[in-house]
Amino acid sequence: MRIIFIRHGDPDYVNDSLTEKGVREAKLLAKRVAKWDNITQFYCSPLGRAQKTASYSLEAVSREAITYEWMKEFAYFIDDPVTGRHGVPWDLMPAYWTEIPEMYDREGWKSTELYRSNEALLPAYKEVCEGLDGLLSSYGYTRHHNYYLTDPAKKCDREDTIVIFCHLGVTCVMLSHLLGISPVPLLHGFFLAPTSVTVVASEERMENDAIFRVQVMGDVTHLLTGGEPVSHAGYFTEPFQG
Repeated sequence: MRIIFIRHGDPDYVNDSLTEKGVREAKLLAKRVAKWDNITQFYCSPLGRAQKTASYSLEAVSREAITYEWMKEFAYFIDDPVTGRHGVPWDLMPAYWTEIPEMYDREGWKSTELYRSNEALLPAYKEVCEGLDGLLSSYGYTRHHNYYLTDPAKKCDREDTIVIFCHLGVTCVMLSHLLGISPVPLLHGFFLAPTSVTVVASEERMENDAIFRVQVMGDVTHLLTGGEPVSHAGYFTEPFQG
């Protein structure tokens, strides 16, 4: 099975939509998506910037997406202990979070004072993980400890490919669950540019056993070949444009 995560285009956060650049990005993305054969199903965050991004691709392939509330951005705000910023629970200063060993632990990060400061955050993390597992279960992949079992009764099709239009933060949350690692290093160590494509596929080397592995993360080929610069939205340095 293959999961393709797509971040929304360059965002207009004030209006929860896309900038003019974001629209150009989404249109280039649509040309790329139109070349993908046999997409089983499209899914989308309910937020406007993701819906707008998806609309161009869906129109190009004459398809509709299923919207899930739990695919929205993981915007459960915290107070940054260094800067005082009240906002998303990442973009923390390295001298702070890297000195806390629990931040690197798949379960330990949940016990930190920072991530317990917003009572809605940990239940939301659980909701995303359970939502993803429920979705995968509908395709015959059932979570078993830290990997997945395939259900012969559901006739799992390794060629099933789903596309999820969503956001940087919630993509990292879902990847942390699939890969069995803390979301904190993912949120701070990886940049997913607007309209970037991240591909995760199941490896099924033993009968009825499956584990998901990242093939591509944050690919922006459609932007580079289309002459559209990579956006820095969510990044604190200049993106490589090559």
